[in-house]
Amino acid sequence: MPSYNVALNFEDGVTRFVVCKPGEKVLDAAFRAKINLPMDCSDGVCGTCKCRAESGSYDLGDDYIEDALSDDEKDSGLVLTCQMVPESDCVIAVPASSTVCKTGKSTFAATVTKVEPHNDAAVVLELEVDGAAPAFLPGQYVNIDVPGSGRHRSYSFSSPPGESRISFLIKKIPGGVMTTWLESAQPGNMVELTGPLGSFYLRAVERPLLFIAGGTGLAPFLSMLEVLARANSQQHVHLIYGVTRDLDLVHVDAIEMYRKKLSNFSYDTVVADADSAHPRKGWVTQHVPAGALNDGDVDVYLCGPPPMVDAVRKYFDDSGVKPRSFHYEKFAPNAELETA
Repeated sequence: MPSYNVALNFEDGVTRFVVCKPGEKVLDAAFRAKINLPMDCSDGVCGTCKCRAESGSYDLGDDYIEDALSDDEKDSGLVLTCQMVPESDCVIAVPASSTVCKTGKSTFAATVTKVEPHNDAAVVLELEVDGAAPAFLPGQYVNIDVPGSGRHRSYSFSSPPGESRISFLIKKIPGGVMTTWLESAQPGNMVELTGPLGSFYLRAVERPLLFIAGGTGLAPFLSMLEVLARANSQQHVHLIYGVTRDLDLVHVDAIEMYRKKLSNFSYDTVVADADSAHPRKGWVTQHVPAGALNDGDVDVYLCGPPPMVDAVRKYFDDSGVKPRSFHYEKFAPNAELETA
């Protein structure tokens, strides 16, 4: 029997991964990793260890009582970690903070391998991780310490999980602490990273997906698309990528590559500048194909600057179409990421 990776997502945005040995219960694997998940009896009687399984398959057995976990709760995805034995990799939402569970953020080091500017809009930063490849969920982010500044900035992975070489798409901010450092950064420089973090990540793919990206908010979708391609996903995926200027369109070649790798993937680019010669101008909300909403049977993922995120949320409120699920992440220069 194989072992499985289980992502524990805490309320404060921290994610920790534990490995469940064959036949091992999640609670036991967490304790072995010195993570104190909520519990009392550990016998399926009290319900204190109740969490929500967001993806993956598992066995709960029948050694718990209904007062601890009712059939309705079980059907809605709630689990008892003291009884849950994974049968695949799983993601679990823990209704407690990481500090309450006596764990915290993971920190790791990496070496700069490439700093590649894209016009005056963005920089691609590639790093080689020192040691084991970091575990994260596609769409999550890390805090990168800016050498010599005593400060950090938050960036989503644009690379897929499970690789020692990781990448980020970083918006250029004139005078910004990260932008200033990147102007002189060289291969071989060392950086410290903390994470993974965030609740914006790709859930189990069970219906069509609509991705909406603004500017460097494209980064997490590149990670998601690579995961979908490697899984040979057959679900329809449509990406709308909106920017302010023509020069802000970056990584379009990578997006085009996924159109070839994923048989049911399509995308549109949109430029807001009225003077642009781009074939689709205006706001992303003006270029949402009716079919992409699938009468509401769609999972929507949205990442971009706050005004864009707010506009898209209002668009859905006004349209009367309620997606099956709606996940978003706002980002602003020199600010923490905000997810929902």
